[in-house]
Amino acid sequence: MLTLSAFGLNAVPKKIKIVEFDTSGKKKAVVEVDKIVKSDEEWKKSLSPIEFDVARKHGTERAFTGKLNKNYADGLYSCVCCDTVLFDSKTKFDSGTGWPSFWAPIARENVKDITDSTLGMVRVENLCARCDGHLGHVFEDGPKPTGLRYCMNSASLKFTPRSQS
Repeated sequence: MLTLSAFGLNAVPKKIKIVEFDTSGKKKAVVEVDKIVKSDEEWKKSLSPIEFDVARKHGTERAFTGKLNKNYADGLYSCVCCDTVLFDSKTKFDSGTGWPSFWAPIARENVKDITDSTLGMVRVENLCARCDGHLGHVFEDGPKPTGLRYCMNSASLKFTPRSQS
């Protein structure tokens, strides 16, 4: 009898821990949730073509074209694929690069770092910890207090204005 694991697939999704936030940006709890795993066809049904290319195929939107690059409204940035909260507008800054930039994620648990050795260089790629959606890359040329620049793709993010709870 063949099992899903024989094909490298797990019948039960892996559990991970993320931090949940309310709409005002206040930390609610650290929770254990199922890792979200879908086929490309399933993702294509819920994402626009640019969102799919960037978030699921590790693409990059052209500099200065993303809808969130110059957004400085007060609110939260979440994963376009699974709604996991990733960044707070309080850490957003204008890096001049043409992509939304943040000096820190809202919670380290919510953003996963992996090594990206494409394009003949080694960089740190950022993924959504819950669904592995490609977000962008982190660089060590950001402002204080961290000195980091999380250079994100607008197509990978969804913005929600902060509620006044």
